Amino acid sequence: MPVLANFKTITGSPYLVNYLVVGGGGGGGRSVAGVCGGGGGGGGFNEGTFTVSVGSIYSVVIGTGGTGQSTRGGLSSFGPNIALGGGGGTDTGSNSAQQDGGSGGAGFSTAGRAIISGQGNNSGPIVSFAADTVGGGGGAGSVGGTATGSVSGSGGSGKASSISGSSVTYAGGGGGGCVFGLTAGTGGSGGGGNGSDSLVGSSGTANTGGGGGGAGYLATSRAGGAGGSGIVIISYTGDQRGSGGTVTSASGNTIHSFTTDGTFTA
Repeated sequence: MPVLANFKTITGSPYLVNYLVVGGGGGGGRSVAGVCGGGGGGGGFNEGTFTVSVGSIYSVVIGTGGTGQSTRGGLSSFGPNIALGGGGGTDTGSNSAQQDGGSGGAGFSTAGRAIISGQGNNSGPIVSFAADTVGGGGGAGSVGGTATGSVSGSGGSGKASSISGSSVTYAGGGGGGCVFGLTAGTGGSGGGGNGSDSLVGSSGTANTGGGGGGAGYLATSRAGGAGGSGIVIISYTGDQRGSGGTVTSASGNTIHSFTTDGTFTA
């Protein structure tokens, strides 16, 4: 009878892990023919607990940030636990389909929406379709600011998590752009990019899920800022049991951080 080589018996009980999944931030809106770009929405913020089975392999996906052409950020996931990408900030009324996401990207007549309850917030709309000033993208912690006359809306604040061993804020919304000579919106805490009054919007910070800032307008069209990529962090009590990602420890917990796609083996 043949001998089975490399046979391994997997033992151990399922165990509980904490997780944080943040989607990619939405891209800031570009400016077109005197119409400024709205702020991109922060990526979805999904934090909770999940029971893993020893020896099982769980896929980890890191959402990319949306481009500065009003595009939505990419979805992040850890196994079945997902966080949507942020909605792109719009550049024309016809881009309304790109406003929704983890947090909403700033639109025109209405605010972009957060699609999954608890993962983000709506954006701020503009005051009028003239769009000399526009709203800020929604953040995981608060709604995006509404444009008020000569001042564009700031990005909504992000949300803090201490899963990495220290408090870090993620998924801030991007600030709205404006016509030159007015005041652009600032990015929300948690990696949101600033809007501009005449140039390309600032990009969201990588691996925070921050939304990109909206573009300003001065004679020519400009691109919005790109959204920041997302992140996945997994933590559990005690010594290392799983593998995957960058492994650290803090306060008696083992922490697996993913900034690129990978797998977690429990």
